[in-house]
Amino acid sequence: MKIAQDSQDREKGFGNFTAQQTMVLRNKHGQESQRQLRVKVLEVSEDGDKSLFVFDEPRDVKGTALLIHAHRESADDQWLYLPALKRVKRISSSNQSGSFMGSEFAYEDLTPQAVEKFTYRYLRDEAYGDLTCTVSERFPVDKKSGYSRQVVWRDKDELRVWKVEYYDRKNSHLKTLTLENYAQYLERYWRAGEMTMVNHLTGKSTVLTWTDFEFQTDLDDRDFTQTGLRRVR
Repeated sequence: MKIAQDSQDREKGFGNFTAQQTMVLRNKHGQESQRQLRVKVLEVSEDGDKSLFVFDEPRDVKGTALLIHAHRESADDQWLYLPALKRVKRISSSNQSGSFMGSEFAYEDLTPQAVEKFTYRYLRDEAYGDLTCTVSERFPVDKKSGYSRQVVWRDKDELRVWKVEYYDRKNSHLKTLTLENYAQYLERYWRAGEMTMVNHLTGKSTVLTWTDFEFQTDLDDRDFTQTGLRRVR
């Protein structure tokens, strides 16, 4: 738990950031489809962060938006705006394991992984490429999580996450997330440039490529309201 707490403490003070994201969906035959998104994140002191994902392309999903109000010790609040229906849909906590817009990322994978949402067990230290990583298990406190446990590889120097194995409620290895192309911003905050989630049961995968990070912009609470989702452009 100390490692996760130290990592969370290093994130304090970033304020907010915006970024562009390319989402590539790949089926088991290798066929791909691509989507473009904008991402905004606002740091919230003493609670979870607020996040907003807005789809810009292709046309059939343009304007779709996911708003997350994360919480450290209770279930997150999530709303999905579907422009075709002109409707804001609340994502219930029992549906957090559902797929986000057909990707291999579940809604719960997109929320900040607050320390308080897991219990932890140290497993070992091991080499990961040129790095030495601490490998630990974390167990979701929320019984509605789609996972029984997650195994996390985190480097010992900067505490960056490089790999996560997700195990379903039957303890089968469901998915693996790998992170790469890290860059440091404001001489302190590390962000991965690429995140790949592979589903071992379906053979499908999703790659998220992050670009154009801008920290400490003019974002505030008014950019992260449920009513504002209908006006997102």
